[in-house]
Amino acid sequence: MSASLSTFASSSSETAASPARMKESCPRVAIVGGGVIGLAIAWRLAKAGCPVDVFEAGEAGRGATHAAAGMLAACAEAEPGEHVLLALNRASQALWPAFAAELEQETGTGVDLRTEGTLSIALTADDLARLRHLHALQTSLGLPVEWLGGAEVRRREPYLAAKVAGAILTPEDHQVDNRKVAAALKAAALAAGVGLHEGLPAERIEAASGRVTGVVAGGALHGADVAVLAAGAWSRGIGTAPAAPLPVRPIKGQMLALQMDPAAPILTHVLWAPGAYLVPRRDGRLIIGATTEEKGFDTSLTAGGLLALLTNAWRALPTLEELPIIEQWVGFRPGSRDDAPILGPSAEVEGLVYATGHHRNGILLLPVTTDAIVSQILDGRMDAVAAPFTASRFAPRAAAE
Repeated sequence: MSASLSTFASSSSETAASPARMKESCPRVAIVGGGVIGLAIAWRLAKAGCPVDVFEAGEAGRGATHAAAGMLAACAEAEPGEHVLLALNRASQALWPAFAAELEQETGTGVDLRTEGTLSIALTADDLARLRHLHALQTSLGLPVEWLGGAEVRRREPYLAAKVAGAILTPEDHQVDNRKVAAALKAAALAAGVGLHEGLPAERIEAASGRVTGVVAGGALHGADVAVLAAGAWSRGIGTAPAAPLPVRPIKGQMLALQMDPAAPILTHVLWAPGAYLVPRRDGRLIIGATTEEKGFDTSLTAGGLLALLTNAWRALPTLEELPIIEQWVGFRPGSRDDAPILGPSAEVEGLVYATGHHRNGILLLPVTTDAIVSQILDGRMDAVAAPFTASRFAPRAAAE
């Protein structure tokens, strides 16, 4: 534990009964990035008595947060060799109900946590073979999954294509309206006293003698004891010298939304179909996503990208061809070198803390990331489930290069 964070941590346990003393013992925190992760960390730290400022290049909650689909798909997206990441994803999934309830209670704003679960479907024999393989993996990992035959899938979702051959139901893979979460977190952070600086991009995190001194934004130094880098796909562009730039890159995703009748939706579960996912909202929006493209910060919507999404969605849910398109957009997932998040303190600069690189799981990992980073700042320790995801895991390869 660093000397400065040790000071804050040692005094934090003495302040529970004294809000004034708690405020005196908390570090000044500057957070670079105003997505849901930056806002949630700011909210919790401000509630603990810390003076907190958030620097966002655009409008808070309008980056990858705004573009996401809000799926909490820890089980449906389980992959071989990702046991440690799966543990983090499942831990965060378990935190979501309480996190959503707290946020709604504090702000009076609903975030639409829906618990119908997720269906991953097969339409062809090849799809069915792949889905059986995934089901075997999920079962071997002890995940709560259920195999459904085609008739049972259609009973639960009658508008699906007649050729549905089977599905995996992952009942604990819920969804949340990410845009409502962002709005609620912004309101909660402001109510807690966070200084939110929108339209003020951070240029670099300033350090002297190996310790953070603040964040340079708008050509001025804003003093801080701790700086949290939570700028998502833009994290690599923020100067952190003498710490090495993070291996984070933008992964482009094109998406669109159709409008269902909210009183008679044609889909109620989150649906993973071959080549697309579909996420129904309570207001009738049907989110369809998403392409995965290594094209940097290319904001163009392409005919090929949207055609592929619509074609794959239509094959699974033919009735959607009658629905109007109401929105199309591009987002940028923050992908790390191993597509896992980068969490916790820098080994090179005291007071520099990372909360980025969440790839496609930023919304899912919001509660566990918030808890881990707040614990690191206030208590000087990382939660065990988050500890494997520090930036130090990239150091040997970086040194070799």
